[in-house]
Amino acid sequence: MKTLAKYFLQGLLYITPIAVTIYVLYWVFMKLDSIFNFYYPGVGILIVLLVVTAIGVVGSQLIKLPFFGFIEGQLERAPLVKTIYTSVKDLLNAFVGQKKSFNQPVLVKLYEESEIRRLGFITDEGMTMLDEDTHLITVYLPHSFAISGQLFLVPPHYISPVKSKSSEVMKYIIAGGVAKIEELEEVEE
Repeated sequence: MKTLAKYFLQGLLYITPIAVTIYVLYWVFMKLDSIFNFYYPGVGILIVLLVVTAIGVVGSQLIKLPFFGFIEGQLERAPLVKTIYTSVKDLLNAFVGQKKSFNQPVLVKLYEESEIRRLGFITDEGMTMLDEDTHLITVYLPHSFAISGQLFLVPPHYISPVKSKSSEVMKYIIAGGVAKIEELEEVEE
């Protein structure tokens, strides 16, 4: 009986991620198709993909125009709009922009006499808002099973680079340490 239960749980481990992925894709297709009310399923998502791609093409050309710079400047000056616009823009640029911010995975020592470490990403090595005599590095530590995290200003001697792909480290953190990671290795300085 224990063997049957073990195989059942093993089957759930195989089926659940596939089933959830299929369900989410189906739900997105149905929602988009109901908005556009097309006869053929999947046309809504295809149109959304094409429109977003077209906006990307046109937007990359508009960045060069003074009008787009003027509009962006106005958005960045409006009090409440500035906070929302710049935060969303910076977040998207951190993941998919020209200068990705989460490309330096590190281990951060939490306390002086502790062996406990947290995985994170260096986001700024030249922190200039504080006293110039204190050199601190800005490190973002994502939370597991969430899209949030914490920002720490850390002395350089508390940080050790990690030899691994940033995407693998992020996947490992987000999955709470249960995802497989290739070559998670601290680099000794």
